Amino acid sequence: MKPTIKIDYVSDVACPWCAVGLGNLNQAISQLSDRANFEVHFHPFELNPNMPLGGQDAIEHLTEKYGLTVDQVKSNQANIRAKALEAGFEFHPEGRKRVYNTFDAHRLLYWAGEEFGLEKQAVLKKELLNTYFCLAVNLDDQKNLIDAVTRSGLNKERAKGILQGKEFSQEVRDEEATYTNAGISSVPSIILNDQYLLQGAQPPESFINAFEQLIQKT
Repeated sequence: MKPTIKIDYVSDVACPWCAVGLGNLNQAISQLSDRANFEVHFHPFELNPNMPLGGQDAIEHLTEKYGLTVDQVKSNQANIRAKALEAGFEFHPEGRKRVYNTFDAHRLLYWAGEEFGLEKQAVLKKELLNTYFCLAVNLDDQKNLIDAVTRSGLNKERAKGILQGKEFSQEVRDEEATYTNAGISSVPSIILNDQYLLQGAQPPESFINAFEQLIQKT
């Protein structure tokens, strides 16, 4: 009987390295799926919890937040695009235009996991990352979130109702607090079997190595 490896993936849909890490994680899982079962749970982390409606110009935001020049930001973005392509995400060539708050996206992800299960939650997670980084559209526009829900095969009318109200707000806040209180301050943070922490967009080989060690322990 194959062992089950539980993976808690703490991340934000506005984090490009979270997309890279997820793509690499999925590549590693596909290589070891014959030796273990993998149970991936997505958990919320907001990089910009206080970002007002309308967001901020992405270049402006990144230069201010990290003290970089415009050229440094553009160089970093080109590097991330290359890494993302290797991981299976074709980022928009002009990059994301603005940085947004992602709380509503996390509410939808919580709903997907709660009512449809982990596989559908994973599909929606990928579609939300595609929405922001590959389509490079406005995350404050609920239509773009609904489009991601529709592409995921989930009920768009139910999603509209969630977005128009406050449903799952407390649950998302509680999960955010759980991981912040546990010391998570950067994403992606990946917790294996509730014990082992990997941080950053690890290459597939790092995930494979960690998984093989866990498989050997069972």
